[in-house]
Amino acid sequence: MQSTSQKRKFDPVLAALLFFILGGLSLFVLWPLALVLKASVTSEGAFSAARYTEILANSQYAAPLWNSLKLGAVVAVAGTVVGYVFAYVLVMTSAPFKRVFRFIATFPIISPPFIVALAAIMLFGVNGVLRKEFLEPLFGTNLPSVYGFWGLFVVETITYFPTAFLVLVGVFAAIDPVLEEAAQNQGAGKFQTFRDVIFPLSIPGILSSVLLIFIESLADFGNPLILSGDYKVLAVEAYLKITGEYDTAGGAALAMLLLVPSLIAFFVQRYWLEKKSYVTLSGKPSSSRRPQSTWLTKAALFTLCAIPSAVVLLLYGSVIYGSFVQTWGADNTFTYTHYTGALNDAWDSLSDSLLLAAIATPITGIIGMIIAYLVVRRSFVGRTFMEVSAMLTFAVPGTVVGIGYILAFNDRPFLLTGTAVIIILLFIFRNAPVGIQSGMTAIRQLDRSIEEASANLGAGMLTTFRKIVLPLVAPAFFSGLAYSFVRSMTAVSAVIFVVSGTWNLATVSILGFVENSYLSKASAMCMILVAIVSVALGLMQTVVHRMGVNR
Repeated sequence: MQSTSQKRKFDPVLAALLFFILGGLSLFVLWPLALVLKASVTSEGAFSAARYTEILANSQYAAPLWNSLKLGAVVAVAGTVVGYVFAYVLVMTSAPFKRVFRFIATFPIISPPFIVALAAIMLFGVNGVLRKEFLEPLFGTNLPSVYGFWGLFVVETITYFPTAFLVLVGVFAAIDPVLEEAAQNQGAGKFQTFRDVIFPLSIPGILSSVLLIFIESLADFGNPLILSGDYKVLAVEAYLKITGEYDTAGGAALAMLLLVPSLIAFFVQRYWLEKKSYVTLSGKPSSSRRPQSTWLTKAALFTLCAIPSAVVLLLYGSVIYGSFVQTWGADNTFTYTHYTGALNDAWDSLSDSLLLAAIATPITGIIGMIIAYLVVRRSFVGRTFMEVSAMLTFAVPGTVVGIGYILAFNDRPFLLTGTAVIIILLFIFRNAPVGIQSGMTAIRQLDRSIEEASANLGAGMLTTFRKIVLPLVAPAFFSGLAYSFVRSMTAVSAVIFVVSGTWNLATVSILGFVENSYLSKASAMCMILVAIVSVALGLMQTVVHRMGVNR
């Protein structure tokens, strides 16, 4: 009688899954990136580095490259610091209003990424309410402009610090309280315990946060398009190179310049973490509780969280308020006509966004869990290739992905430009890495004997996955679904290259409202998106929770 492992070796279902997944990753992840590289080093059919020489020698493009790197670096550091403070307060202390701070720290995630830029214009722009009514009477008209580096720095920090917060919450939660207790029993004070114990153990989360925010800042398209002014960045320049000058090869070269620092940061981070050990959980039970904070510490940490929270509430509050006034900054008469106007003008793009996100989200979630299961539980030729290529889009700026899809699917035999299929595929392979990573972590925590018992009872691999594994990793499955839906509804940097007159997206319509100075209508559309995403996330969480409980 054949053993379970021998049966798996010749499993036709596994072979079919590997064929389709590896083929999909090759076609929809690696092939577009390869074409971006090819286009950037090809001139009249022959290899040439002339594009890079021209770009690097031309200050018109060298400056945006430096600007992007500078902005990405400072936003990554600042966003990580703010996220670190929030995560530390929520997990490691007993400071008051923790639920309020958690809500504030996660709210920017479910909103369009450029909503903060819109709020900044409404408050601090040339005709901004705070600028006109308060700042100019106090400090005169010679005030710094919200447009440019400093405006982008503040806006992107507020937009992306929740990424660091979510990463670091998990890191702090994994630190055993017994370590703090042991340090303090040895005479270490609060600050020394933090410096010598907590901070070193949180370095993996810090490095991950810096990497993620750096990549997000490099790829940010919406905020710079609205706020950059004379401070040009590479993501916008690549877009204008293709759509304005119709120079696809030049846009590809600019995109590759975006890709290089992202990949360098990605591999440096992985190399650093692999060299060191940060294990804190041994599997032994611990009854220790985190030491209580003094009232002075609570007050200080509360203040550190309260300041950025006030900024977030001010910015988002202005968007909500602006969506209900007749004319922002001039006529404050209450009205809901901006909502009806936004729905009338952008109903097609909103319905397109909902339909495409609804199709892409479950596919993305299921594919993510299948890939995670195969990588963790199966041994096959190409497993490392599958893992690396599936996670590659996590380290690639959206601008690069968008240009790659233009090059890859704008001609036969893969002519998909202008169709819904190209947008759905971009959503799937762009958003899958988060679900894959969450699934791999959850599946590693499952005892193999559970799956072996299912196989011994005659269940095939797909049946075991569907009835045993997927319900047990329901929280990770929800994380993949939630991330995919939110990103599909709020994406702009990659999909702006593949939208068409037939299939448009709500975020692109909002950008159009802002460019035409319809700020109140743009605010209304942003709030409609936030409401839809919030309701959808609640429904998905309920369904996934019931699936896990019922199983």
